[in-house]
Amino acid sequence: MNRFRANPKLLAPLLAGMAMLGPFSIDAFFPAFRVMEAELSVTPVAMQQSLSVYLLSFAAMSLLHGPLSDAYGRRGVILWSMLLFAVASGGCALAGSYEMLLFFRAMQGVCAGAGMIVGRAIIRDRYDGADAQRLMSQVSFIFGFAPAVAPIIGGFVLGLAGWRAIFWLLAGFTLLLVAAALAALPETHPRERRTRFQLKPLLRTYRAVIGDRRFLLLGFSAALNFGALFTYIASAPSVVLNLLHLSETEFAWLFVPVIAGMMLGSATSARMAGRMSAVRTVSVGFSLMAVGTVLNLADSAWLPPMIPWFVLPVGVIGMGVTLAFPTLTLLMLDRFPAVRGAAASVQATISLGVSALVSGLVAPVVDASPMLLAVSAAAMTASGYALWWLYRRITPDVGPQVLSAKLEAAVAATPSSAHVQG
Repeated sequence: MNRFRANPKLLAPLLAGMAMLGPFSIDAFFPAFRVMEAELSVTPVAMQQSLSVYLLSFAAMSLLHGPLSDAYGRRGVILWSMLLFAVASGGCALAGSYEMLLFFRAMQGVCAGAGMIVGRAIIRDRYDGADAQRLMSQVSFIFGFAPAVAPIIGGFVLGLAGWRAIFWLLAGFTLLLVAAALAALPETHPRERRTRFQLKPLLRTYRAVIGDRRFLLLGFSAALNFGALFTYIASAPSVVLNLLHLSETEFAWLFVPVIAGMMLGSATSARMAGRMSAVRTVSVGFSLMAVGTVLNLADSAWLPPMIPWFVLPVGVIGMGVTLAFPTLTLLMLDRFPAVRGAAASVQATISLGVSALVSGLVAPVVDASPMLLAVSAAAMTASGYALWWLYRRITPDVGPQVLSAKLEAAVAATPSSAHVQG
């Protein structure tokens, strides 16, 4: 390992940069929706499905990114995925039809999750306890810039060079990340800890993970919390252009307050690491979500959609979501310390599956009404809290997680994970 890969200070910005590919792929082309609809001769609902297709393929491939990194190493999976993502972005830029755009959007989705999912496994490979929470929060903090700046950059590039240039920019950014990863990304999963990639053992591992009801409660709680925010993100073209009556270059009015709240939540989580229990940290996060939800409902009931009152409550919700998220993630991964890659994949699939449903089914129904948006977000936040409450009911002590004897035996019996140590 060279001296660059041995420097832990480089790890957080590098992992955050790779995780940024996901939100950049979602948010950067929002300002171009109207132009793309006209050029490709599709309806707004059809254009919305370009986001759903991306998320569905992202979710499906998320089941494989982690296990592939368990079998072949973290670094190689990330590098190859980013190279293919660059190719897919170029394909989107060259798309001459809506169908071709959907194909390459699906290809983007297949590749985009490696940095985020495998990055979480890298953090857990190298760090434990408060150090892991602190680094994951740092990654979340840096990563938080992406959704805020992506639509701003997208709107600027749209006005300067057209919508296709947005995807060329994505391809170029990805290639820069590949160069940085070649220089600075460590391999944290050495050969002696790897096992063969086999479908049947993998399915047994997934059955063990999915069969753990505590893992599922945590996973869907985190996914629904983020779903409350993603309702607004997926509805951004309608919210910004139709409800707030802003232009294609003014998406920042929605995204900056939301992402500022998310980054503040991540920073607070990092400061709480080692000072506050897991239960207390998540509880504070849900308290903030509750405050934001009440303000959001009141704003939608009594005020017309206007800046800044429309977006500030959503920013408070975002702060609560990202304050709780690192702790929820670590509690999930620690359920399966022997196969953290696979566990991270299932977690990402749950989150992305919920986001895809929000994008494809919920957002097109509620994006024209401030009250419907607020009620949908409130329902998801309440559902997320209910699942956390159920988790607490069946898990009195949520300190360091230990697998039950039954689950430990199920994972240990899986050849693909028997020699993988966290």
